[in-house]
Amino acid sequence: MNAPRPNLADFVCVGNFSGSHGVRGLVRVRSFTASPRDLTAYGPLTDENGKVWVLTLTGMAPKGAKADVLVAQAKGQGNAKGLANREDAQALNGLKLYVPREALPAPEDDDDFYQADLIGCTAFTAEGQEVGRVKAFHDFGAGDVLEIGRVLGGTLLLPFTRACVPAVDIAAKRLTIQEPIEIDGEDRGQGDADEAAEGAV
Repeated sequence: MNAPRPNLADFVCVGNFSGSHGVRGLVRVRSFTASPRDLTAYGPLTDENGKVWVLTLTGMAPKGAKADVLVAQAKGQGNAKGLANREDAQALNGLKLYVPREALPAPEDDDDFYQADLIGCTAFTAEGQEVGRVKAFHDFGAGDVLEIGRVLGGTLLLPFTRACVPAVDIAAKRLTIQEPIEIDGEDRGQGDADEAAEGAV
């Protein structure tokens, strides 16, 4: 019997499986928490299909991997012995891991927020024109990206940088955005597009 899919509105994504490590079933896990090792601090993790995982961290990923990548033994619901081999670990690649929102501490500052808080926020231009609503928050490997469903149809993928998202008001569920300007075939926001928007946890 398959576990019921969780209502992801009540959960926060704190990491994802990112491939195998070695040949004995160890996995690489990317952590989205402020301190990577806090990934396991909030109890068992639930994947997007509703399966519960218990991770035992064995260390950081080897030299050359990103600083937020950990190595772990993963035991899934109904699999007390853990993963058997490299193929089992590799099959999990990309699977997102969640914890209940209530398990996380409240942000310490009014200007801090969780990335999940951005979903559902309405995006406006600096002039006050409504652009659309945030549908998802992604990291495709080159930086954080907001997926915004446009009011007039279609989707806008917007880098989550200070240049492209100069203002965030979580209490009002409102963002001010600046769409990138195309220069020489490249999309660039006004100002320094490499400066990440501050405040997200």
